Amino acid sequence: MKRKLRMGMIGGGKNAFIGAIHRMAANLDGLTELVCGAFSSNADRALESGRSLFLPEERIYLSFEEMIQKESELPLDVRMDFVAIVTPNHLHFAPAMLALEKGFHVVLDKPMAFSLEEALQLKKKAEETNLLLMLTHTYSAYPMVKQARQMVKDNQFGKVRKVCVEYPQGWLSSFLEQEGNQQASWRTNPEQSGISGCMGDIGTHAAQLAEYISGLKISKLCADLNIVVSGRALDDDGNVLLKFDNGANGLLMASQIAAGEENALKIRVYGEKGGLEWAQQEPNTLLVKWLDQPTQIFRAGTGYKHMLSSYAIHNCRTPGGHPEGYLEAFGNLYRNFALTVLARLNGTSPSDEALDFPTAADGVRGMAFIDTVVKSSKSTEKWTDFIL
Repeated sequence: MKRKLRMGMIGGGKNAFIGAIHRMAANLDGLTELVCGAFSSNADRALESGRSLFLPEERIYLSFEEMIQKESELPLDVRMDFVAIVTPNHLHFAPAMLALEKGFHVVLDKPMAFSLEEALQLKKKAEETNLLLMLTHTYSAYPMVKQARQMVKDNQFGKVRKVCVEYPQGWLSSFLEQEGNQQASWRTNPEQSGISGCMGDIGTHAAQLAEYISGLKISKLCADLNIVVSGRALDDDGNVLLKFDNGANGLLMASQIAAGEENALKIRVYGEKGGLEWAQQEPNTLLVKWLDQPTQIFRAGTGYKHMLSSYAIHNCRTPGGHPEGYLEAFGNLYRNFALTVLARLNGTSPSDEALDFPTAADGVRGMAFIDTVVKSSKSTEKWTDFIL
């Protein structure tokens, strides 16, 4: 079978931030085409959005229920193959569950759901239906993050001893939600975002990256969450001490009130013989530091095959010196997901490199991280066991 995968989208209509990113990423490799959508709960906006994307009128839906039901009734050679859900957190669970029940694979923004209970239900349904659920933890798809993970996995640094990850942003340094900022309004609203603001939004990225690169699991933590901007309903800043399942310790800082910062995600991992450092704002560079020799600089690029792992090369797109940025990383997620779905449709086995994308298991751990951080911050105890 030689054809593109057919994608549906829920949310992501006109003026939405992340929907356009998903569409660009899905289109990057020519493996996927958008065939339908339920882009907004507002009928006029939904229709306008679908028309602007040149979809036929009959494939522009006014609700996710209508879309998933009608798509499931179409012939196999016409209906969508998977759905991308790009809505606020409280609108993740219902469309994802319905899509799985109707036989569609799912791409889902993080955090996975509104609660840990919902995330566990989605994971169970994906397993029962043998369908794929990909979570868009974009930062794990950068080539140099793949390289870092493989170097740790290959035991080049010995036993991991310490993991430090920080994710400072400054965009919520003022009370934007009171000024009509749509992104700020829903991300700081407990009814839409859930029990955590900053930690749920970007802290989950930091935690996932720490576990992904180190290959370890957080086993307990000690958290201090803060509401810095007066009048805000959810945390906009936090610090977390970490313990990992091999005995290593770590630090996680996430803040959205770090005035002047843009998207300064950075991680350092230290082992017995050396360590590494990667920063999202300089994504082509991986610093590799040794106990007994000078620091090495690893760079992303298709010309460095003799230096990089197969996982890094698989996710490199450009010659050395050309940026591998956010859209390319997002595209890597969609390409690996698409290659895996296409392999299933063709009755073949995807490569290990193609299978390397975040799944429902990552989503459940993300929700458990949120629950544990909030519980710990409210507790008078020093350490809280990871809830899962």
